[in-house]
Amino acid sequence: MFFFDPAYLIFMIPAFILMGITSWYVRRSYNKWSQVRASSGLTGAQAAQRLLSTGALYGVQVQGTHGELSDHYDPRDKTLYLSNGVANSPSVASVAIAAHELGHAMQDAEEYFPLRFRSALVPVVSIGSNLGWFLIMIGLVLGFTQLAWIGVLVFAGGAVFALATLPVEFDASARAKRLLAQTGIIQTEAEMRGVNQVLNAAALTYVAALITAILQLLYYVFLVGGRRRD
Repeated sequence: MFFFDPAYLIFMIPAFILMGITSWYVRRSYNKWSQVRASSGLTGAQAAQRLLSTGALYGVQVQGTHGELSDHYDPRDKTLYLSNGVANSPSVASVAIAAHELGHAMQDAEEYFPLRFRSALVPVVSIGSNLGWFLIMIGLVLGFTQLAWIGVLVFAGGAVFALATLPVEFDASARAKRLLAQTGIIQTEAEMRGVNQVLNAAALTYVAALITAILQLLYYVFLVGGRRRD
């Protein structure tokens, strides 16, 4: 039974632990610095509007979105979506997150290649994650090892996507830190430490996602390779 393979747990338990730790660290960092008011007094939405003007990104809109830490930039409609907790709070965490998402808007305006490459992978990954698993299972059940290896190759797109995400997110955070300092939205060393902690914690989640994708891919390589030896 492939669905209850103990080997899967051997590969994935470290990933589950890592994801749990990073999720806890992100929540802890956000909760801490969401209680610290930025000396500029700007909310996340106000900081985003100021940075849009500074960067001359006049075609980008700022809108609210439901959920907590659901903030994101959508290049399809050129809109920066900020959760209520970020948009309406004048905290260090809020301006850090808003500036990070604005960093993605700047990448989009500049046609930043890593962002374009990651965006091009989205439809491939959305299809490949399900198709790859299906091909692996069918190949193993029917004894078509080559088909199973094709499934592994297709499934590998998820790991490639996770890898491509890293430079995009790291660059957006670097832009955010520079912009917040240059515009005076963040004014003290203590506030900058908060910005660094919030954004670095978020970056760790992408590293954890990459490790998880790699471990899952290695499991399927082990599964198909083991069947071939049998």
